[in-house]
Amino acid sequence: MVEFSYVIKDELGIHARPAGLLAKMAAGFKSNITLTVNGNAADAKRLISVMKLAAQQGQTAAFTIDGEDEKAAADALKKFMQENL
Repeated sequence: MVEFSYVIKDELGIHARPAGLLAKMAAGFKSNITLTVNGNAADAKRLISVMKLAAQQGQTAAFTIDGEDEKAAADALKKFMQENL
């Protein structure tokens, strides 16, 4: 299991476009990927679940990744968050 956190810097938070890109990226991995914001957890592979978190600027997005490609998934998601949010 790999875990990491990222403080959202985008002034719009995790809005539709980056949420869609995040879900699409997460779906490309075999591992289970959970995104938690403000105590609410979502399957990062499901766009609607990610959108329901309503993550805002300044909030911490915590990722928990568990599975055979967890290291690669964590590296890719960290890079995505830094570049897009």
